[in-house]
Amino acid sequence: MKRWTASLAVMTVALSSSPVVLAWGAGSTAVRAGLTADVNRDGRLTAADEAGEDRWSDGRGAIFLPNLDDDERRCTVEPADLDKAGAEVDRKLAACNDAADERINGPRDAADLAPLRVDAQGNMSDAASGRLSVVPAGKARVFVAGKAVETLTADQLRHGVRVGLEGRDVVRDPAEWDGQVSVTLTVADRGRTSSDVVRLRVAPLMLQNDLQRAETVLAAKPNQEPGWPGGEAPYPEGVPSEWEPFANTLGKATRAAGAGLKFVQGTADGWKDLWLQDTFEPASAGMPAVGGSQTMRILIRSGNVWEFPGTDGKPIATPRPAGRLIYRDLRGPDVGVVQELSPVASSGLNDLLNMGGNIESLPPYAGYPHGRIVYGSGSRHPDRGFITMVTGQGYQPPVVVDTSWLMVGHADETTHVVRADNTRGWTLAVADPRLAVELLREARRAGAGDARLFADTNSRSKPTVDQVLADHAWLADNAAAAGHIDDQLKILLKATGLRSAELVRLPVLFERQKDFGLLRAVTPGLVNGLSLTGRDFAAPVPHGPKVDGRDLFQQATERGLGRNGVRVHWVEDFFWAHLAGGEVHCATNTLRDTRSTDTWWTNRLGR
Repeated sequence: MKRWTASLAVMTVALSSSPVVLAWGAGSTAVRAGLTADVNRDGRLTAADEAGEDRWSDGRGAIFLPNLDDDERRCTVEPADLDKAGAEVDRKLAACNDAADERINGPRDAADLAPLRVDAQGNMSDAASGRLSVVPAGKARVFVAGKAVETLTADQLRHGVRVGLEGRDVVRDPAEWDGQVSVTLTVADRGRTSSDVVRLRVAPLMLQNDLQRAETVLAAKPNQEPGWPGGEAPYPEGVPSEWEPFANTLGKATRAAGAGLKFVQGTADGWKDLWLQDTFEPASAGMPAVGGSQTMRILIRSGNVWEFPGTDGKPIATPRPAGRLIYRDLRGPDVGVVQELSPVASSGLNDLLNMGGNIESLPPYAGYPHGRIVYGSGSRHPDRGFITMVTGQGYQPPVVVDTSWLMVGHADETTHVVRADNTRGWTLAVADPRLAVELLREARRAGAGDARLFADTNSRSKPTVDQVLADHAWLADNAAAAGHIDDQLKILLKATGLRSAELVRLPVLFERQKDFGLLRAVTPGLVNGLSLTGRDFAAPVPHGPKVDGRDLFQQATERGLGRNGVRVHWVEDFFWAHLAGGEVHCATNTLRDTRSTDTWWTNRLGR
């Protein structure tokens, strides 16, 4: 909004829907402040940007990026810091990014600043001065002609000057900051002043969805062959972890789908945490640029805070150390990291819900053009600060399902988005204990009651079909699991408009954990796989009962997904991940092609 002021007489006129205050005295020339931002979101600064520049809405208003990447790779992680107790290391890691210094870190960094322009005003005297201010302070700052200064010289005012707005944070709690800032240009000359205000919003963090093509799949790699992924297990030392079969079959699947594969290693002391899915949730932030979007990946670190012994031996709240590997191995040009961590550790069962495996997303559909977030809660719940940052971006409203009955408690354990030939283009694959039990009965009817589950693995437990069907407690546990999944589906079907007949049901058996009374998948969780493309799905080998040499669980999965045009790639994760409580999805993470959602401001249908 233009405000031109001087002394003596004042007249107000209407210009481009914004009030303009003109003021002048006899023989004087009005001071006319002019500040332009990309209000119409075409990547250019033109006269078309003036109308409504002091307001922001979904349909109009300038956008800026949270400049949290590291374009010149100046931020480092010391090896000694990776396992250090306490949160000091984590605060230091989060504090290093391109927005933390007072310089533009090369041409890639310059592209991450939102463009503004101080319009030329040829009538300025040598005494003229200008100032740019940002409110609220601390959320963004300006660079004038490449320098982190707020003041403008008379020469810059006469000829005009380019300004870059650098975002310094993301929306963490919309009740505290809604992501908007006002930038005010104030010009003073010969006793007269003028001001102009533009309003902008920081780009929201938009979660990926499983229909977007995987560009890079990330997986853990041990420094040496451990006896067990977590270092502890009821198996004798020296039993191989079978990481190589996992890595080889995952590599075959990613190559077939045209995705890259990158392995992340732990510290020199050995691998401690293989669950990359649970370490962070990938998102992207985009702002308009000529021809499209200037986009930055933002990795949301999981909200896990544990207790480690400090130097004095007393427990000290320590963010999950594996999260520090994100800063070491993934932060860089156009990739930033954010974290919202509690100062105190969560109880163990609650803390499981702070992991990335409990944060999933639905693709766009009618009424929700940016999709929706799905996460699990219930009698156990994620940390408020963490989940508020994830769900509070304003464009992907959450759907909450009860996962507190599951031992791990993650949303990815029971459902997974897969493509479909329906009006929305997708449906849900669902873990189905009833189908699993029916397949066991089918095996018995075929005379294969003595066929064993997990027959070709090194599992200590290899029950026969007859033994499972004779275990009434086990069958009751699976009936309970099916009931809980039914409750989840009532919520998801209502939220999405999907019909039960559209669901793809995959066989998964559950068992109750004696220590906690909670349920977990005892056969590999087939829905807990990895979408590589809309038509390629990497699933854990189920090691189900075989009839005539064919795995019934494997057959049912290929048949169910195949009807939707999805090809299954089998990944061997039984000892590497499954016995430790996770699957292919849990042991990997994915950086996807987000171009379909980067221009989030253009898709407002149904909002």
